[in-house]
Amino acid sequence: MITIQEATTKSELTEFIKFPFSLYKNNKNWVPPLIADELETFDKSKNPAFEKAEAYFYIAKRNHKIVGRIVAIINWSEVNEQQKKKVRFGWFDVIDDLDVTKALLEKVYELGRKNNLEYVEGPMGFSNLDKVGVLTEGFDELGTMITWYNHPYYAAHFENLGYIKEKEYIESKFPFSNVKPEFFEKANDLVKRRYQLSPLNFKSTKEVMPHVDKMFDLFNKSYASLSSFVAISDTEKEFFKKKYINFINPEYIKFVEDKDHNIVAFSIVMPSFSEAIQKAKGKLFPFGFLHLLKAKKQSKDVLFYLIGVHPDYQNKAVTAIIFKEYYETFKEKGIINCFRTPELADNAASINLWKHFNTVVHKRRCTFRKEL
Repeated sequence: MITIQEATTKSELTEFIKFPFSLYKNNKNWVPPLIADELETFDKSKNPAFEKAEAYFYIAKRNHKIVGRIVAIINWSEVNEQQKKKVRFGWFDVIDDLDVTKALLEKVYELGRKNNLEYVEGPMGFSNLDKVGVLTEGFDELGTMITWYNHPYYAAHFENLGYIKEKEYIESKFPFSNVKPEFFEKANDLVKRRYQLSPLNFKSTKEVMPHVDKMFDLFNKSYASLSSFVAISDTEKEFFKKKYINFINPEYIKFVEDKDHNIVAFSIVMPSFSEAIQKAKGKLFPFGFLHLLKAKKQSKDVLFYLIGVHPDYQNKAVTAIIFKEYYETFKEKGIINCFRTPELADNAASINLWKHFNTVVHKRRCTFRKEL
């Protein structure tokens, strides 16, 4: 018999977070979350996402043993402002048993019907900066700290329950040796002169911090046209600033300014923490933080996390300035491999940015949808 329990206390949420540690115990490509970080993400008094979203955490048990988990989510900004009558689900993990998946998803349906919503979509988080999508290709590739990993049977479960693919995301990689500066050096010089632009680089996190709010403002403007986008609030800016900035080498944050020092483009690249987090086993203390610190300084793999360009400067080759700056930084750091985090497969403009680097799609993931 399957029972569904709502996790509300810290100990229950910790149990919720730890379930994948047993599910993927012997999987060399699964990257665990940092337990303390997940607890903070789920803390309704700390995560500002809950100012415009509500979420319920469910654990499935059989014979007193956890066999699955799910979060049922409503993003009210999405529902009320964008008129998308959608209930989300995320942080979905389950044993290979369709009955368990069905029982967990019933809790999502209950929440949707209670609030007169029309369809369910997932897996996805509370906001656009959370993880998204179930992996459909690339199970033999190492995961990252900013994506979910899952077993191949997840997608089959959704399809067997009448779900259809809603959004597809691709992840690509390329060796740094593929980067030829002649592809962007000429454009870099031309764009800087034509639009009176200049790069802004950093040597310390302290130097970055005064610019972070403006970066998030530009993020909101850059992605506003995407149908799935929900803007980041001021309180969320503070939360993400605390959550992510210290993980990023300041040299890996690049801005482009106009002559009046307004930011017109930005990019964030992260060192790969995958192997370090595997060694830490989800815990920063007593020694986990040392693995992360070493990776931050020495990792030869990097992840392109975000790139944003002001709408007035899109399609004007401003990214040539960013690529030129990264080329110099990566050459100095001895970077070997470059990875791109999930991007919508139909975002032709974004995909076109990388056409000269001979990228290889090594993972695919998607969200699934079902009418209520």
